[in-house]
Amino acid sequence: MHVALSNEITARIVDDKGQPVEDAVVIAVPEVEGGRRPSGRPRDGVVDQVDKEFMPKVTAILVGTSVTFPNHDNVRHQVYSFSPGKRFELPLYAGVPAQPVVFDKPGVIVLGCNIHDWMVGYVYVSESPYFAKSGKDGIATLSDLPPRTYLVRVWHAQSEVAEDATRKTVDASRTQRSDVDWTLKLRPETRVRRSPTVGGHGRY
Repeated sequence: MHVALSNEITARIVDDKGQPVEDAVVIAVPEVEGGRRPSGRPRDGVVDQVDKEFMPKVTAILVGTSVTFPNHDNVRHQVYSFSPGKRFELPLYAGVPAQPVVFDKPGVIVLGCNIHDWMVGYVYVSESPYFAKSGKDGIATLSDLPPRTYLVRVWHAQSEVAEDATRKTVDASRTQRSDVDWTLKLRPETRVRRSPTVGGHGRY
């Protein structure tokens, strides 16, 4: 029986102080002849709203993925994005909207809520099916990779360096595991201060 070989790339992302960077998205694009892009099957995604925050704050998906935005708060939200890759607005709602949002172009989508200005989230839409998000340890593992050479890059919402400038060539054709490291200089996170809760639960 023929067993297909698959390798992995383990990426480690730290900031300029050596601290692990969470919520960095690592994308691996195989170098292929003829300019053909790797294909993958999108899986439905979910961006929840809990305690007037987007959960998770950063969601990485494959281009063509449908994402639902359930609201598990006891107030209503109005989710929107003005990002060029996907402009949309979900009218003020509670529960689960009737229709998911399909992200059909690669790029970074910034999410907001018209009611709660401090709510900010990100959807990273990858053109490649090979991607992963770093955890609290700053590690992102890309598994089940066909053995070949990849152009690997990293994105983070606060990175001072452009995503394209982070690209590295990783040869994952000779070993089952390839390690690659990045050090990112991050901008301080700027956030709108949350509004205080007054008099218990209101409509918003």
